Amino acid sequence: MPKTRNYTVYLIPEPEGGFTVRVPALPEAITYGADRAEALANAAEVIELVLEVRIADGEPIPDDVVPITETLTIAA
Repeated sequence: MPKTRNYTVYLIPEPEGGFTVRVPALPEAITYGADRAEALANAAEVIELVLEVRIADGEPIPDDVVPITETLTIAA
């Protein structure tokens, strides 16, 4: 039975609508969804695909990366 893993994802709103999704622990895992539900479903799919490729290629499977977020105020 495969190990269960959790991965942090970023849902980045796009100006034209929808979300680009990035996975900090898997930089090659990038996807898009027209709404939040589709973005999360696509993220799960791309994460599974990336892990399959890494396993097939004998590459390590990274643990989740818990990002530290900060907000900077910039005068513009």
